[in-house]
Amino acid sequence: MIETVLQVAAFLGLSPLLLGIINRVKAIAAGRRGPSLFQPYFDLRKLAAKELVLSEVTSWIFVAAPVVAVVSTVLAGLMIPLGSFDSPVSFEGDFVVFAYLLALGRFFTAAAALDTGSPFEGMGAAREVGFAWLTEPALFFAFLVLSRLSGSLSFDQMLHATEDGAWAQRTAPLVLTAAGLFIVLLAECSRIPVDDPNTHLELTMIHEVMVLDHSGPLLGLIEYATALKLWVLAAMLLHVVAPTASVGGWIGFGLFLAGLVTVAVVIGVVESSMARLRLLHVPTLLIAAALSCGFAFLLLHR
Repeated sequence: MIETVLQVAAFLGLSPLLLGIINRVKAIAAGRRGPSLFQPYFDLRKLAAKELVLSEVTSWIFVAAPVVAVVSTVLAGLMIPLGSFDSPVSFEGDFVVFAYLLALGRFFTAAAALDTGSPFEGMGAAREVGFAWLTEPALFFAFLVLSRLSGSLSFDQMLHATEDGAWAQRTAPLVLTAAGLFIVLLAECSRIPVDDPNTHLELTMIHEVMVLDHSGPLLGLIEYATALKLWVLAAMLLHVVAPTASVGGWIGFGLFLAGLVTVAVVIGVVESSMARLRLLHVPTLLIAAALSCGFAFLLLHR
């Protein structure tokens, strides 16, 4: 019981810190002092205290979308084990529910963008769902790889499949799977090179253009949902890349948290060392992620 409470508390409380680490790494790479590591917390508190402004043309979907995004991402995060501990929620075939909980949040966010009647937000929604159908095949191919390695359809056991020397025996498939999942993480979390979370040019925006009309607490919920999704996908990637869960107990839990910090640092380095791709080249990158995970699955049958 204590382990479950601690996992949930770490997930809900430390997720915005990953965004702070990414921003700090990018600032250091640019030769700036940069914001505090806790700036995302300050931003969330500021947004929560601001007045809510709603357009007259929007419906209940506009208000419900940020709530659905947070709730669906939290439910998906409860299926991810931290360290050697068991995930709070686990059952056979839960990886399918995991994927479509993330899709549910995306659907409502895109629907809220269309609900405003803004052509710019409609453009962003079209891009979001247009790229999403390319990330889901990569995600499900990765699930097939982990299911094959673990011999189970339970997400908890699938994520622990890389323990007990699996990397030494299945190096090539796991490298391809990790590469594909990293691209999926960058795409789903709207990071460079797929998207730029700091841009203000509507014609090049994807996720950020969908939330232009959100303000106050609703915008804060959207930002919080983004941080939660980053934590969830980083934790899933970490289980594949560095099976720290093989170290049991609280030491393994601490190593896992350190691994999440490392993933955030790597994302910051990637964003500091390359530019955003042209929109026409983003599908090529996402198809490469799907092919990478697909070839990994085929290699397991050799």
